[in-house]
Amino acid sequence: MLIKTFASAVHGIDATTITIETEISQGIKFFLVGLPDAAVKESQQRIESALRLNDYKIPRRKVVINMAPADVRKEGSAYDLPLAIGILAASDQIEKERVGNFLMMGELSLDGTLQPIKGALPIAIKARQEGFEGFILPKQNAREAAVVDTLKVYGVDSLKEVIDFFNGKADLEQTVVNTREEFFSKINQYDVDFSDVKGQENVKRALEIAAAGGHNIIMIGPPGSGKTMLAKRIPTILPPFTLREALETTKIHSVAGKIDRETSLMTQRPFRAPHHTISDVALVGGGAFPQPGEISLAHNGVLFLDELPEFKRQVLEVMRQPLEDRRITISRAKFSVEYPASLMLVTSMNPCPCGYYNHPSKECVCAPGMVQKYLNKISGPLLDRIDIHLEVVPVPFRKLSETQETEPSSAIRDRVIRAREIQSERFAHTDGVFCNAQMSSKMIRQYVELDETCTSLLKTAMEKLGLSARAYDRILRVARTIADLEESPTVESHHLSEAIQYRSLDRESWGG
Repeated sequence: MLIKTFASAVHGIDATTITIETEISQGIKFFLVGLPDAAVKESQQRIESALRLNDYKIPRRKVVINMAPADVRKEGSAYDLPLAIGILAASDQIEKERVGNFLMMGELSLDGTLQPIKGALPIAIKARQEGFEGFILPKQNAREAAVVDTLKVYGVDSLKEVIDFFNGKADLEQTVVNTREEFFSKINQYDVDFSDVKGQENVKRALEIAAAGGHNIIMIGPPGSGKTMLAKRIPTILPPFTLREALETTKIHSVAGKIDRETSLMTQRPFRAPHHTISDVALVGGGAFPQPGEISLAHNGVLFLDELPEFKRQVLEVMRQPLEDRRITISRAKFSVEYPASLMLVTSMNPCPCGYYNHPSKECVCAPGMVQKYLNKISGPLLDRIDIHLEVVPVPFRKLSETQETEPSSAIRDRVIRAREIQSERFAHTDGVFCNAQMSSKMIRQYVELDETCTSLLKTAMEKLGLSARAYDRILRVARTIADLEESPTVESHHLSEAIQYRSLDRESWGG
């Protein structure tokens, strides 16, 4: 008898429905076809043990299982549950009438308990699109899948529960999540706040501008000046997630297996801070079975690279294209997958190997030329994609000992949101552009009109400070954001002056 059960394969952040056809006939042997990988082929031993310990068995006849479409590679152990149910239904050990109404996923332990899977959210979205009655999966992933409304999601602990459900002996408990209520109740919950930071008012101002325009930023300063502390607080001043952004980001983390049991939908923008020993594949994604890398896990959030010159040059160079295109395509001989990578890049570095170049009280002990050599570890094309260069100086003791409360993240965030709303209106009819950092040269000329005073100021700055040509567009983008924060329709000279000071690494005099 031929029985069909249904599962799903995840490629990129989207799922494809897999039809598992099970036929039992006269003969011997167990055949599993349809391009399964080694983990899928090993399911026979897990299924056999799970069935035996729950008083069922694989029939001693010829069992042929086809996983269609046969040209899509099936990877991982999450197909154990639909394979086991297909065998039981085809051998008349359970009722088969409703088996085809549900999409099932889950890895079996030898005793029949279910282990969590990856990609539950994109699979649930596909199940709703395909019109399945429900989705049966391990209880650890149930809340994540229950984000998808109008789909019945059943979290189970063991194979026995699923068997009893199809035999009509027991009902499964549906997992229900009020997505909107849960999303909006946790959207502003952060463990850190800008009110924790003493002093550094000029740095906070620069970070506010970066958040308002989506600009990439690099902070240069000696050890202990607060670069990492400030970077960790940037998500608290970014505009809160929209539901669409939250769903898209959760899908990526679901595919990577980063969603914990208690989480249904991500409510806070991600902050990813990989160590400088990271490989290029771990950063951009890939591997034999492509998985999202750190730049995709930071989608709609912040990627923080601490001690930037210590990263391998090859690792930094592979970031150039994703930063420009805001997506990463991982190609293999037979297929390619695409992951989104729209993020805000925040980096920090010491000004020199010893860390004390330009320090107000400590003397730099580096040899002549070492400062420039250290900076040269970062390529020009990568620096070209960073709009704001910021020098961070240590906080004096009198500032650290102040008891006066400083401005909280909520107040800064309100200003950032207003600036982003202005940009949303400006770019409403431009596809793929949502903030000033994404403006092309043509758009800069359209939206940043300079009067004679501003033109003269910019010309003088370029000549006197020795600014490079690549600084020109960056200055105008940042000036447009500063004007938006003041809700000014035009870019004025004081906006331009402030933007010019955020290009310190472009000055010919920097680094000696």
